[in-house]
Amino acid sequence: MVTGGRVAGAWRVAERVADPEMPMVTLGDLGILREVEEAPGGRVVVTVTPTYSGCPAMEAIQADLAAALRDAGYGEAEIRVSLSPPWTSDWIGAEGRRKLAEAGIAPPGAAPSRRSGPVPVTLGPIPRRLACPRCGSADTEETSRFGPTACTALWRCRACREPFEHVKEI
Repeated sequence: MVTGGRVAGAWRVAERVADPEMPMVTLGDLGILREVEEAPGGRVVVTVTPTYSGCPAMEAIQADLAAALRDAGYGEAEIRVSLSPPWTSDWIGAEGRRKLAEAGIAPPGAAPSRRSGPVPVTLGPIPRRLACPRCGSADTEETSRFGPTACTALWRCRACREPFEHVKEI
């Protein structure tokens, strides 16, 4: 919820905070910024949803949000974490997808559909065609389901021979 000038200003500050694992995108780009409101007494309360429960970046995200808001004159903000509704990679906006691709990271495709309840976990490989973010070739292969962050997998382009990360569909 964004209401009033103070809250709208705090939202603008919060949405520009860089993700600590993929600093080319912001919390706004990733769609993890859920709500900014003003509590009694004027304290700003920010709610974020992690990309998955147990995300190791949440501690850094909370600290970075608090510091950015404090530096912008909002005092000591309260940062809340909400797991519901669960984040989906479909919440990454067009700007975030563009920034990922420009950084050589293949953005996710459409997330698996789910009606409600827990996020489905796929244990086996998901067959897919993935375009290389560097040269655009579809002649690519997954080299590791696990990348430098839990949200990514490692791929290689057979055409340009360059390795690249891919943000997993969640």
